[in-house]
Amino acid sequence: MVAQMPARQQTGTDAKLELKILSGTANPELAREVAEHLGLSVTPVKIAPFSDGEIYVQLQESVRGVDCFIIQPTCTPVNENLMELLILLDALKRASAGRITVVMPYYGYGRQDRKAAGREAITAKLIADLLTTAGAQRVVALDLHAPQIMGFFNILVDHLYASPVLLDYIRSLDLNDIVLVSPDVGGVSRTRAFAKKLDDAPIAIIDKRRTKHNVAEVMSVVGDVKGKVAIMVDDMVDTAGTLVKGAELLIKEGAVRVFACATHAVLSGPANERLDASPIEKLIVTNSIPHDAGTLSDKVVMLSVAKLLGEAIHRIHDDSSVSEMFA
Repeated sequence: MVAQMPARQQTGTDAKLELKILSGTANPELAREVAEHLGLSVTPVKIAPFSDGEIYVQLQESVRGVDCFIIQPTCTPVNENLMELLILLDALKRASAGRITVVMPYYGYGRQDRKAAGREAITAKLIADLLTTAGAQRVVALDLHAPQIMGFFNILVDHLYASPVLLDYIRSLDLNDIVLVSPDVGGVSRTRAFAKKLDDAPIAIIDKRRTKHNVAEVMSVVGDVKGKVAIMVDDMVDTAGTLVKGAELLIKEGAVRVFACATHAVLSGPANERLDASPIEKLIVTNSIPHDAGTLSDKVVMLSVAKLLGEAIHRIHDDSSVSEMFA
């Protein structure tokens, strides 16, 4: 456990700010785990809706001159959690916080990172602008859907990866003759990075065509999966349609077992029912997005990223390297 880091008493440019962890209502349990890892408690914040749906935020203790980290994924309900985060930022700014860092375990609107058709918005860039305007001075993100989102910000962005957490669990399964499978061409670099950490395991790619939002037609497998244990690697699972079709195709192409892993378990709509009926043995995800365990498929294994986020926060607060965590 990383020891609690109180404010230094010395004056001058080398004085270190006190550290505080704050949370919105999106994932308070994860924020509590992160705070415990750092030997802290979550700073109390009053968040309540007005009768017309507007959100009221009030910090319950002083943050003047403090190094503040807000943990808030912008998951479902996306717009409500985003607005809550913006108001929290404004409250911290007006309360004279020393430094304000947003920790976003899940970056909502991250899939709208470019114009795929005429007259579309690039909403991922809009979110970056909103966060900066509201008062964020630094952002910590976990497995962004598109790495170029970092370039949408004019403030510091630390991009973390959940791969160490996911890989530890995959290794514990003690699987033999594995092949890492990318569900599309865009995920090849992610899959290759996983494969390198798993003794340079071979990779395969599923060639798919997306016909409309949340709908994809799986076409073919590029690579050899026959007689192998296939592990599909993705950044998120939403409706699980693509994942399940991919798993069915892998079995058809000769894979003997299929597992899947992803950082963000959006799991909207019929996702859990699809997983239950699929050949996927386990879907390994993280708690970047909160879920009631009773609503999840029995195939879902949820791992905590609290220590990962806590270590990153500790390093940022201590002005030490974050990238070394993934060396």
